[in-house]
Amino acid sequence: MRTRLSLLPVVLLVASAWGQNTNAVPQKAEARIQKEVRHELVMLPYLTVFDNLAYKVEGYKVTLMGQVTRPVLKSDAENAVKRIEGVEQVDNQIEVLPTSPMDDQIRRKLYFAIYGDPALQKYAMPVIKPIRIIVKNGRVDLEGVVDSESDKNIAGIRAKSVPGTFSVDNHLTVSSGTQ
Repeated sequence: MRTRLSLLPVVLLVASAWGQNTNAVPQKAEARIQKEVRHELVMLPYLTVFDNLAYKVEGYKVTLMGQVTRPVLKSDAENAVKRIEGVEQVDNQIEVLPTSPMDDQIRRKLYFAIYGDPALQKYAMPVIKPIRIIVKNGRVDLEGVVDSESDKNIAGIRAKSVPGTFSVDNHLTVSSGTQ
């Protein structure tokens, strides 16, 4: 079971510093850092629908997670977060996906299968696409947030219909409507 709370497209894992030590970070400072980290990550120039970034803020430490298709995106994410006022430490655990022409072909087919479906076309409208398509060695993970359980199921069915995929794990979260 996943414990991630998806925020388009960047995921936030909240970890409370309260009760862990006597030097607890003020909640207001941690909330500001969380907001700024998300902003910096979604503004990265090479971030695409085929990348999934997640982060966790614990006091003044930020842990970066997820998968990216370009190595430069991993280093750009770390550098952007390091510049945020109040961030003292960045643990960069972002995985760079292996280069594969076959995976690139699957990514394109998945994009058109998912975002080309009439029921899911509304998700193609924003600049930052809410459905993230992660492909590693023919295995597919769908990450992000959708409006309904039926949209989640349609995305999973469309992904499974793409030739060349070995498996599809649908980790899409249904929005509670409060964002």
